[in-house]
Amino acid sequence: MQNNRPYQKELPDKLYFKIGEVGKITELPTYVLRFWETEFARIKPKRTSSGQRLYSKNDVELILKIKHLLYNKKYTIQGAKRCLKSKEPEKEADSSSTILDEIRSELKNIRDILA
Repeated sequence: MQNNRPYQKELPDKLYFKIGEVGKITELPTYVLRFWETEFARIKPKRTSSGQRLYSKNDVELILKIKHLLYNKKYTIQGAKRCLKSKEPEKEADSSSTILDEIRSELKNIRDILA
């Protein structure tokens, strides 16, 4: 089944993920995850008795969406917050311009690798 949202990944079949695991899945440093917790109220990992963060699958999916909005779509943090609060989800699945933007980005990455 083809995924129509570029920020979604196939996640391991687990209920909770430690911050290091989330960092590897999302390819983000753990300090960024901690910072985003302070900026995005919807990221609410549970805490163990020793204070260790445990992220749910929903948390990880939200983090991937935030990463996509900030890094790929170039939203500011405030813009990403507004987009997440918006009742109408971001329309990107079949948008021709979005597909072209993704192709351009991949071609630039390939060019940079070859240069």
